[in-house]
Amino acid sequence: MTVTLHVCITCRAGQTLGEGETTPGKRLHGAILDAGVPDGVHVVPVECLSACSQGCSVALTAPGRWSYVYGRLSDANARDVVAGAAAYAAAPDGLVPWRSRPEIFRKQSLARIPPIPAVPEAAE
Repeated sequence: MTVTLHVCITCRAGQTLGEGETTPGKRLHGAILDAGVPDGVHVVPVECLSACSQGCSVALTAPGRWSYVYGRLSDANARDVVAGAAAYAAAPDGLVPWRSRPEIFRKQSLARIPPIPAVPEAAE
């Protein structure tokens, strides 16, 4: 099953940017792509994850799995984000054992969201 790694590309990480400067969120997105995205992980840039006071943020989601939002990230954390995404993709329910998570995923979790149950389609 494919999991989605959402990366907030509008995150400014508390910085005041000059015109034309790349946001820290866009730099994180680029660094994640450069680090090599594992099979089963789809990276999606998003406009905002509403974690603005927490620096750069990402979210991991998949149907039927727990979802996570992580913050206080930078492009220097790209390899750890990719490793965490790979571990999440390998976990059938999205619950990666604590010791198997990269340190930033242990210490910088902002939210854990339970799986959203599938809603059966309405009968016609």
